[in-house]
Amino acid sequence: MVKIAFIGLGVMGGSMAGHLAAAGHGLTVYNRTRAKAEAWVAEHGGTLADSPAEAARGNQVVISCVGNDDDLASVTMGRDGAFATMTAGTLFVDHTTVSARIARQLSVEAEGRDVHVVDAPVSGGQAGAEKGALSIMCGGSDEAFAAAEPVMSAYAARIVHVGRAGAGQTTKMCNQIAIAGVLEGLSEALRFAQASRLDLDKVYEAISGGAAQSWQMDNRWATMAKDEFDFGFAVDWMRKDLGLAIEEARTNGATIPVAALVDQFYAEVQAAGGGRNDTSSLVSRLPNKNTNRNR
Repeated sequence: MVKIAFIGLGVMGGSMAGHLAAAGHGLTVYNRTRAKAEAWVAEHGGTLADSPAEAARGNQVVISCVGNDDDLASVTMGRDGAFATMTAGTLFVDHTTVSARIARQLSVEAEGRDVHVVDAPVSGGQAGAEKGALSIMCGGSDEAFAAAEPVMSAYAARIVHVGRAGAGQTTKMCNQIAIAGVLEGLSEALRFAQASRLDLDKVYEAISGGAAQSWQMDNRWATMAKDEFDFGFAVDWMRKDLGLAIEEARTNGATIPVAALVDQFYAEVQAAGGGRNDTSSLVSRLPNKNTNRNR
């Protein structure tokens, strides 16, 4: 059993922390909205902390899953942040999708404290977190990763050490860039099939076994055809992630025109009130020329 502090009990973090508790680890939890932390403790046990610093005190591992760069800076380096009470040899793992810049900054800050840091954004969405089947891409030293991997295995199906500090975050950007392009292509293919008055089930059967196949096609084709978007990874979050990728591309010199274009398409979905819809709602910005046909 490992003594773990878990900071951030949202859609992803709450499930991940739950898997750690189920695996027998001792957890101290903190969440900005206290009621959510109280509900988590009532369901899973563990100890409730009033601040990140209190949560981290005396624990071997501190894990965070918060909202953005500012949130992460606050729970680590801010007043009552976790770094204030973490001692030499402890491990900090961050599952937030943030900039590579802050991931590298945290690594430098922690080095002076002899704290090991892993930036470890995840892919797999809410369903992956609930099932304990996330994919995790990690940046950090070999020593830090070796310490983090057995802990993360409680909620992950795949864990890859990509490289040094910040590499986990830049790999997550690769993931989001790839998803953006796939979803735009899938959206256009679906609307094309509808305009052609094709049987969408037959189209899926025909093309999903070949080179066009993707996770998005297998899991979202049918729901996109029905205009069902009330699940999965929200457009608001995707825009945040694509913004991070576009910002990083300005630094590393990469050219990502399709990602930048799809980001603007998602802005249209947001403007129409779809910010909390699943990313597959990208299709909603394309007119359906066959709305009267049974889909």
